[in-house]
Amino acid sequence: MKSRQYRMTTRADAVELTGERIIDAMLARLRSTPYERIRLEDVASDAGVTQQTVIRRFGGKPGLMTATVERELGRIIRAREEAAQSTPFETIHALVDHYEYYGALILKTYSEAPLVPGLPKIAAQGRAFHVDWCRRAFAGHLRPAPDEVSRRVDLAQVIAICDATTWRILRHDGGLDPTETEHALAELLRPLLTVDARDD
Repeated sequence: MKSRQYRMTTRADAVELTGERIIDAMLARLRSTPYERIRLEDVASDAGVTQQTVIRRFGGKPGLMTATVERELGRIIRAREEAAQSTPFETIHALVDHYEYYGALILKTYSEAPLVPGLPKIAAQGRAFHVDWCRRAFAGHLRPAPDEVSRRVDLAQVIAICDATTWRILRHDGGLDPTETEHALAELLRPLLTVDARDD
């Protein structure tokens, strides 16, 4: 009986590892290739499996895409929770580190979400998390607001400043390196905070 359970566990683990390998291969393709140009046969080859294995496991390219984004969203959420540090500058530093790895992929996923059934809902969950994270990460550092409207305006500015789009503009359009990007974000946030976000 124990031997049979062991075989079942080993088989389940192998299936899980194969699924992770396929998602890893899809993620690598997503980072450099438009969704519409990704072919399942290429993903399967990268993962060392057959195309039929990918289809059996994920039901096709849309299912694989949503499974990939769901897994990465979980990782993004964990990374962002760790990025909320004790001071605003530490938080900004961790956020820029996070965007250096995930920023381009996040923006690409948002732009391609309408192409994949089920993906807009997952993208909306990601956006909702970003908004909530910004509010929580900086709530204790915001300048006093004279009224509720002013507080909502301040929070909206924090959300915009901490967005991946702002990071992309500074890093790629503005040509800043990561350290310069951190200081630029701190300068944008400074008028909204009770402490100087530039201080580390």
